[in-house]
Amino acid sequence: MKVELKTWAGLGLATALAGAGLAGCAGEGGGEGGEGGERAQTAPAGEAGEGGEGEGGEGEGGESGSDIGALPLPQRLAFMSGHVAAGLALYRAGEAEAAAPHLMHPVSEGYEAERAGLDKLGFEPDTFRNVSNALEQGRPASEIEPQLEAAEANLSAMRKEAGGDPAASIRFLMDTAVAEYSAALTDGKVTDAAEYQDAWGFVTIARELASELEGSSSQKVAATLDEMLGLWPEDAPLPPANPAPAGQVSALASRVLLALPQ
Repeated sequence: MKVELKTWAGLGLATALAGAGLAGCAGEGGGEGGEGGERAQTAPAGEAGEGGEGEGGEGEGGESGSDIGALPLPQRLAFMSGHVAAGLALYRAGEAEAAAPHLMHPVSEGYEAERAGLDKLGFEPDTFRNVSNALEQGRPASEIEPQLEAAEANLSAMRKEAGGDPAASIRFLMDTAVAEYSAALTDGKVTDAAEYQDAWGFVTIARELASELEGSSSQKVAATLDEMLGLWPEDAPLPPANPAPAGQVSALASRVLLALPQ
């Protein structure tokens, strides 16, 4: 099926940025079907309507676009990487419709604040445009695996170039993942597939960053993050009938935070 890619508008963060948890990216996938849009950057939080479409445009409800640019660059890049990780996993799993909104973060005009400053880190926008174009054309992921790997490599290279404290980025990702996962579930069921997918992406990137920690913290954090990733289906965050309780994700995130160097 050909995927009609929308110009997904920008997201932001309804949060105090100093270590606070994020509000969920509600509306990125529009609930169970994962087909809603993302909120326009200029729309105030809380206006999202059914399926995540607010009066200000199709978009991620509950977050204000102005806040994303206030994040430190390493955390902003980790945030984008989490979305892309989820999108690529879904694309590889044959879930192109669900993958589309996640993969728009590096290319949509609505995400300019999220991408600010990436050019100096070696950002290759055409790499991500190629992936989005292939998805839009209905090409299977297996046909463009080299392009998918190039996208992953570019994000990894930028994270290394951005530097920063990996522990700080992992703390940020844990706060975000817990908030996203909690927003994804209602009465023990996944009612917002996009939030569920986002949370997996953030934990996945945290796991990659764990290798950059020094000393014994690296192994402890990595092991707990591996356990945390085991709460999602293997390979791609496809919502199961009986997802792990949000409390389990929160408990493991707390263990990660305690294991991080202070």
